[in-house]
Amino acid sequence: MPKIVAEPEKAKSKKKKPEETPAEFIQSLAGVLVTGLFIITFILQAFEIPSSSMENTLLIGDHVFVDRVVYAPPTRWVGPLLPYRGVKRNDIVVFLSPAEAGLFVVKRIIGVPGDRIHLQDGKLYVNGQPQNEPYVIRSRGDYNPYRDNFPSVPPNMATSITPGWHLLMRSQVQGGDLVVPPDSYFAMGDNRDISYDSRYWGFIPRENIIGRPMFIYWSFQTPPGQYQKTSMGERLAFIGKVVIHFFDQTRWRRMLKLVR
Repeated sequence: MPKIVAEPEKAKSKKKKPEETPAEFIQSLAGVLVTGLFIITFILQAFEIPSSSMENTLLIGDHVFVDRVVYAPPTRWVGPLLPYRGVKRNDIVVFLSPAEAGLFVVKRIIGVPGDRIHLQDGKLYVNGQPQNEPYVIRSRGDYNPYRDNFPSVPPNMATSITPGWHLLMRSQVQGGDLVVPPDSYFAMGDNRDISYDSRYWGFIPRENIIGRPMFIYWSFQTPPGQYQKTSMGERLAFIGKVVIHFFDQTRWRRMLKLVR
């Protein structure tokens, strides 16, 4: 009787992948952390919007990623690969405040070097031309002679203008216009009635500009003045609120919205 020879049994399982050693895991984790730190330090930086001066473009509690590369000085070896460019009129920028050391501020660029600027009854004119500003809101709707007719109306004692700007401003006015000097920028907030901006503290030096907000990665309903509550108890209370109301007070429609 012929014997039935069974075929050799095929391998039932594939060769196991070598497991990662603790040293290799730590090396991989370090690589991720270093890459993340490089990106956060030199390419992107996260900021939270603390005030309503840029409403409705940016709301209190919007968290944005800022592109730190776009305004950086071009480098020879990666210059052609990165979208370097100068600061333009209407750009929204994050910068270090000229009025308060260490404070990051976000505003819209209104004037670049050489521009001539004035406001008449709240209407902005640049180089003699009235500007169409669909993003501007007038949240108070009141009238302030200095704020709405800058720079033709001098500030009074109640105007919150910095001493340095009070001394310098008149020397920059020609024919009723404020003239933006070289390597400087004039910026205002979109919420024009309440924005504390270049009308009150002067020009932004070029070296103070950090970058351009790209998009909102998270937005949470945050009360005005929250950034001024710095005690441990106040911070823990707000963290608890975020944990409890993460889903119902996150502004989901603003997630991943481009800033412009």
